[in-house]
Amino acid sequence: MIKTLAKSIREYKKSSILAPVIIACEVIFECCIPFVGAQLLEYIELNSSSIEMSVVLKYSAILVALAFASLCCGVLAGHFAAIAACGFAKNLRHDVYAKIQGYSFSNMDKFSTAGLVTRLTTDVTYVQMAFMMIIRSAVRSPLMLIIATVMAITVSPKMSLAFAVIIPFLAIGLIFIIVKAYPIFKTVFKKYDALNNSVQENVAGMRVVKSFVREDFEREKFAKSSEDVKKGFTRAEKILALNNPLMQIAFNGLMLLVCFFGSWLIISSNGSDLSIPGFSALLTYGAQILMSLMMLSMIFVMMAMSIESANRIAEVLNEESSVKNPESPITDVPDGSILFDKVSFSYSANAEKKALANINLFIGAGETVGIVGGTGSGKTSLVQLISRLYDVSEGAVKVGGIDVRDYDIESLRNEVSVVLQKNLLFSGTIKENLRWGDPNATDEDIVRACKLASADEFVSSFPDGYDTVITQGGTNVSGGQKQRLCIARALLKKPKILILDDSTSAVDTKTDALIRKAFAEEIPDTTKIIIAQRISSVEHADKIIVLDGGYIESVGRHEELLESSPVYREIYESQIKGVSEND
Repeated sequence: MIKTLAKSIREYKKSSILAPVIIACEVIFECCIPFVGAQLLEYIELNSSSIEMSVVLKYSAILVALAFASLCCGVLAGHFAAIAACGFAKNLRHDVYAKIQGYSFSNMDKFSTAGLVTRLTTDVTYVQMAFMMIIRSAVRSPLMLIIATVMAITVSPKMSLAFAVIIPFLAIGLIFIIVKAYPIFKTVFKKYDALNNSVQENVAGMRVVKSFVREDFEREKFAKSSEDVKKGFTRAEKILALNNPLMQIAFNGLMLLVCFFGSWLIISSNGSDLSIPGFSALLTYGAQILMSLMMLSMIFVMMAMSIESANRIAEVLNEESSVKNPESPITDVPDGSILFDKVSFSYSANAEKKALANINLFIGAGETVGIVGGTGSGKTSLVQLISRLYDVSEGAVKVGGIDVRDYDIESLRNEVSVVLQKNLLFSGTIKENLRWGDPNATDEDIVRACKLASADEFVSSFPDGYDTVITQGGTNVSGGQKQRLCIARALLKKPKILILDDSTSAVDTKTDALIRKAFAEEIPDTTKIIIAQRISSVEHADKIIVLDGGYIESVGRHEELLESSPVYREIYESQIKGVSEND
C-alpha cells in the first residue's frame, strides 16, 4: 500500500525530503538550548562573586542564535511540508481519477459510485493529513525523544531512569488504543460510502422522489445512514479520547518523579550527583520527551484513521483494467462489418447463467440491423462487446475482419459510436456537449449532425441557440431532446459503426422515422445497429435479430420474422393491439 501511494509524490519528492531534514536541524537546535542554559546557570552559580558580563553575553548570544535558528527551521519545514502534502494529495486525486477513467465496465461494477467519490474526497484528505504528520511530526517526535533522552542521561544517568518507567507505560496504552480503534474506522468508511450513496441517489432522482412524494422516506433513509456513521465515529472517538488523559497521567507522573527524586538527589549528594542547573535542564528535557510522546500519540491516532483510507485508495490504484491494449495494437479499422463467432459472455466468472450464449452472427458494412427482445434478453450486452466495453468470455467478436482484442482500444472506440440507454449530457453549452464527438467540429458540422438527428429545429428555437447552457444532467431539456442531442454527438465522430441502444424511445414515431431516413440517405456506408422496443423502429432494417434469454432466437426481415419467429410475432401483435386499444 505504501509503495503504491508513494508513486504519487513525484515532483514533490524534493519538498518531502527537505521538510524532515530541516525538522531534524530544528530539533537539534531546540535540544541544545536547555544544555547551554544549564551551563550558563552553572557558571553563574560557581562565579556568583566575580561574574564576567562578556561570558554571560556569549552564552546569551548562543541561546538567541539557537532559538532563532530553531524558529527559521520550523518555518521552512512547515513551508516545505505544506507544499509536499498538498502536492501529494493533488497527485493522488489525479492518479485515482485517471485510473478510474481507464477502467472497463467490469471494473466499474466492482466499485460503487459513492465509494469512488469518498475515496477521491474524504479518503484523500485523511491520507494528506497523515502524510503531513509523517514528514513533520513523525520525524520531529522520535528525534526529539531520542536526543532529549540522550541529553537527560548526559546530565544525570540516575535521574534518567524515571523516563524508563514512564515510556513503556505510555507505549502500552497507545498500542491498546490503536488496536481497538482501527477496526472501527475500517467499518465506518463502508458506512460513509452508504451515506454518500444515499445523497447521490436522492439528488440525481429528485424529480422521481417528488413525483412519488417520497421525501419523508428519503429523509429517514439519510438519517439512518448518518446515524450509523455517527455511531461508528463516536465509538472510535471514545477510544481515541483516552489518549489525552493517558498523556496527562504520564506527563504529571514524570514531572512528579523528576521533582521528587531530583530534589532528593540534590540534597543527599549536596549537589555532587545533580546540580540545580542540571535539575532545571532535566525538567526541560522531561517536558520535551513528554511532548514528543504526545505528538507520537497523535500520529498513531491519525494513522489509525488514515490506514483504512490509504488501503481503499490503493485498492483503486492497484485495480487492473480487465480490458487492455495488446502489445502491438492495430490502429486502423478497415470497415464496419461485424462478426460474432461462437460468442458467450458472463458479467461475472461466478455467474450461474450466461448473459449471452453461442452467438453466431455476421453484419455487413453499411447494413442497418435491428435488435429486439424482452427485458434481460441480452440486447445491450451484445452491442457492448463490439467496442470492448466488456470482453467476451468465449469466442471472438471481429470488426472489419479483425478481433476487437487486437485493436488499439481508443482507435476502435473512435470508429464505434454508442448512444446508450441512459443518455447523459454534461454541464456546459450544447456546442460543448456535441464536441465530445469531435473536439475539432466546426459550427457547420454541428448543425449538420443535429439535422440528421432531428435536433436542429428545437435547438434553433432556443434564445441562445447552440450556445444554450445545459444544466447538470441535462435537466433543462426533455427526454426526447436529450436523446436527439446524444445521437448528434455520436454522429460527429463520423463512425464506421453507429449503435443506438433504445435511443429513440422518448421521441415520437414521426421523428423516429425522420432520423432513420436521414441515416439511410446521409450515412449509407455506416453500419447502423438499432436496439428498440418499438417494432416500427426496426421493421425497415436490412435484417432484424431476435434475442431471447441470451440466445439468438431468429434472424430475418420483418415479414419473414412475422412468419417464422413466435417471439417477434408476439411483440409485434402486442404493440399492434396496444395501438388499436388506444385508438
